[in-house]
Amino acid sequence: MTSSRLCLLAAGCLGGLLISSALPAAQTQSGSGSDEELFDCRTLARAEAPATPREWFERSLWAGHCYVYEAQAVRLGHDGVRTLSLSHDVHEGIERGVAIYLDGPPMVFERRGRVGRLGGAEQGGEAPPSPAGIAERVDELYRLKLGDEERIANRRARRLDIVPPDSFRFGHRLWLDQASGLILKQALLDESGRPLETFQLTGLERPRLHQGEVRLDRQREVPTDPWQLGWLPEGFAAQPAETRSARHGEGVIHRLYSDGLATLSLFVAPIDEVELLAPGLHRLGVSHAAVRHRDLGGESRQLVVMGELPPRVLLRVADSLEWEAP
Repeated sequence: MTSSRLCLLAAGCLGGLLISSALPAAQTQSGSGSDEELFDCRTLARAEAPATPREWFERSLWAGHCYVYEAQAVRLGHDGVRTLSLSHDVHEGIERGVAIYLDGPPMVFERRGRVGRLGGAEQGGEAPPSPAGIAERVDELYRLKLGDEERIANRRARRLDIVPPDSFRFGHRLWLDQASGLILKQALLDESGRPLETFQLTGLERPRLHQGEVRLDRQREVPTDPWQLGWLPEGFAAQPAETRSARHGEGVIHRLYSDGLATLSLFVAPIDEVELLAPGLHRLGVSHAAVRHRDLGGESRQLVVMGELPPRVLLRVADSLEWEAP
């Protein structure tokens, strides 16, 4: 399997999910004849300084949505050192983030959209705004610990360790800007606590709080699928994210599962409708992809499970999928 083919599969799988229970709740306003939830970023300027690990994590999630900035960064991974140019802005409540690699193969990534939600709207209930949902879920599943103050990109930063509860997911270490809450540096840690990848800002230019609202995604139902996953790590649940893409054929079904921090993507498609990938485990940067060809529902299908998780987890998820009888 080629890396370019995996990149096409992975494109669009990453999305922002974020918001804070320690901050004012998102306000509901009417727009275009329907109710729409908005969060006023200006409330961050009036919010009290975070004190607990969870409050710091929540603040970083909000900051990622509400600050407008330009930055330079470096990424240290298995392929060496790469430099990037980053930008984030908000226009009429819609976020736009762009990352441009400045060396090596030319690559540009752009994300445009609303603040997503963690989990779907249950019958008779509501899905909480994602920053609140993510902070709550991560605080329940992981152990959050504040470290010492350090200096990153010539700015005062506070370290936050996010320790996983088991060996089925990776750990994270974040360095958060004391002034804004923006992530200045982050490291993905393997089961032994060794860095798999480090991403660090080397310069942060004029971070400015957006003087307006950001728009929250509408309530969505989790899609109904003709299969069941016999195993997922504790805390992972299907997400209601929109995953249809022009990059994929009509027969390709793409689903996302997340525990609030780690995410895995599942692609299921009839073998005669997609480019065949070699069964087994494949690496794409810090991510891996588990590929299986299986007879499901009376038809040969290709399964691809990918994400920044230990490879054995991806393989186990792929092997646990069971097609439901009609």
